[in-house]
Amino acid sequence: MGKFVIKEAKGGLRFNLKAGNGEIIATSQVYSSEDTCLNGIESVRKNAVEAKLEDQTVADFAQVTNPKFEVYKDKGGEFRFRLKARNGEIILSGEGYKAKASCLNGIDSIRRNAPDAAVVKE
Repeated sequence: MGKFVIKEAKGGLRFNLKAGNGEIIATSQVYSSEDTCLNGIESVRKNAVEAKLEDQTVADFAQVTNPKFEVYKDKGGEFRFRLKARNGEIILSGEGYKAKASCLNGIDSIRRNAPDAAVVKE
């Protein structure tokens, strides 16, 4: 089972969602307080399940409403994803992947792990 790990960051707190094997699946923005960080975790739990997929790596991709996972290519040509909440704010971002299938697996892992993940502080 996955877990949300809250850590000190420059300017506040952030969290990582880790899979059962300890690998980081995705990282949050920096929050100014523990309460706002915990609210961010709850937002991920809720939105990850409801989120549609918007694949921006294909020509003429269909835009979908929030909440959504956006899949895109970064400047280095790697595939990345970000989870946007209902209000359009980015609440979680993934690392770069060389293969699109790996990026999509990261999204699936979030959908599986986020709803029941424990919250721990480091």
